[in-house]
Amino acid sequence: MSALAALLERLGRLGVAAVAELGFGAVLLGRAVGWLALGRARGQPVRLAAIAHQAVETGIAALPIVTALAATIGLMLAIQGIYTLRAFGAESRVTPGVALSIVREFAPLITAILVAGRSGSALAARLGAMRINQEIDALTVMGIDPVRTLVAPPLAALVVLMPLLTLWADLVGLAAAGLYVAAQLQTSLAALGEEVLSLLKLKDLLHGLTKSVLFGMLVSIIGVLNGASAEGGAEGVGRMTTRAVVQAISAIVITDMLFVFAMTR
Repeated sequence: MSALAALLERLGRLGVAAVAELGFGAVLLGRAVGWLALGRARGQPVRLAAIAHQAVETGIAALPIVTALAATIGLMLAIQGIYTLRAFGAESRVTPGVALSIVREFAPLITAILVAGRSGSALAARLGAMRINQEIDALTVMGIDPVRTLVAPPLAALVVLMPLLTLWADLVGLAAAGLYVAAQLQTSLAALGEEVLSLLKLKDLLHGLTKSVLFGMLVSIIGVLNGASAEGGAEGVGRMTTRAVVQAISAIVITDMLFVFAMTR
């Protein structure tokens, strides 16, 4: 009985901690959005230079890896699609499945996971180091709101850059898949391009881009939340950085599933 009570107590503590963390994240998100929307009216606008710096780190620096993996995903879907449909003699119908899969699912998902592993971890590590060195407390003492300087810029950058990176991943993935399909089915890229344009609707594109905005918010807030909670020196920073990546990727996949469920009912 004591073991059961200890287990229930542990589960209760974990549940309370999870709810408190969710609340803290919601407060951070609300305050960051408030600074972005009303900072200029308060006489303390969020610095555009800080947003631009975060945008370069998140977007431009991530282009090579996003390009490489988007092309790989496009080729993989084309190869698997042709192989699967060949058993039914319907390999000519591979284009609809590949195009919709890339635009609606794989491009936003792989882009978000890459940004979470690259930029989300860097954000958590930077804020964790500042927390350990008491730099965040120093900002508060100087009358500078840490949310305005440390949370709002990466949030704005990721919300803007994530859809752009996703759109680029769409183009690269479709181009890579088109090259393989054209070679295998002995057709032209122009014909495949016309087929893709006739198949894809604006709602399909908006489906992926809307998810990417949500993913950008999740990556930024989870990175900040874990970085701001770091304690215990360098080991604590490393632990919270790893935790930020795991939580961000988990949140991205779960949000993707819920979004798809809600939008396809």
